[in-house]
Amino acid sequence: MKRILIIKLSALGDIIQAEGAVHDIKNHHPGAEIIAMTSPAYVRFMEKCPWVDSVIVDSRAPRWHLPTMLTLRNTLRAAQIDEIYDLQQVARTEFYRRFLFSKTSTYHCRSQSSSLVKTKPRKKCAAEEFVDHFVQMGISVRHSLHPDISWMAPDMDEFLTRNNLFSPFVVLIPGASTKHIEKRWAHYDALAAWLTQRGRKVITVPGPAEMELCRSLRNATMITHGKRYLDIFELAGVLNKAEYVIGNDTGPTHMAAHLKKPGLALFSKHVHARQTGIQHTQFSFIEVDSLQTLSLSDVIKQVASAIN
Repeated sequence: MKRILIIKLSALGDIIQAEGAVHDIKNHHPGAEIIAMTSPAYVRFMEKCPWVDSVIVDSRAPRWHLPTMLTLRNTLRAAQIDEIYDLQQVARTEFYRRFLFSKTSTYHCRSQSSSLVKTKPRKKCAAEEFVDHFVQMGISVRHSLHPDISWMAPDMDEFLTRNNLFSPFVVLIPGASTKHIEKRWAHYDALAAWLTQRGRKVITVPGPAEMELCRSLRNATMITHGKRYLDIFELAGVLNKAEYVIGNDTGPTHMAAHLKKPGLALFSKHVHARQTGIQHTQFSFIEVDSLQTLSLSDVIKQVASAIN
């Protein structure tokens, strides 16, 4: 049996955007074993992904940590991999290509030089680059531009009923990476008040770093699973029942978009919206130089036209 390795290490939004590419690779290699290598945080995602058969965990230890690199090399070579698809393509995976894989494995990446990727501004989203590469390779492209993560969403009806959540409800995603505060818009509480006045139930579903932020929104109900936050699959189940989703440029927003929900994403100049692939979903987006300058009225104008 042929053994195919797909490398996708992080982050949540990027992992989700690559789901369609993984699906196309699976279809291109019928009967092959598809192995995904990913970071510890995304092991469960890859284990549940229907296009993946097994998972190798990369702890992403420093490359100078020789014992860890040798262990990973031994694991990869013992797997007897025939072909490798590098969907991450950063300096780390370029290092892996040169030093960790068997020379008999066929290695596929968009460019043989990750330094080229890092120095040349990317004009396309990753999914569009996957498509370009796959077409050159003769891979039939059906899913790469349109990831579908509906398989992530369990039935959450009982949970929603216990929390008095009945359709329609709107989900707000006010958080973003703590490393990039500039990706957070400041007016979600006022937006929640406006939605509530128009008869919408408004909720937030915080991650571990967003509990206090979501608790501070007086006009939205924070949904947790007891004292803990929802895991990514429970979150997908809740998002899947939403009427509409409004969020910053962060993993849960892209999750909602690729669950094929309607919504609105707010982007600062930190990342161009079209580099995320959100233009291939039902989401609309607003893009400004700084979210500090984005007014409540501008967001309400777009939300009103959608939910009415």
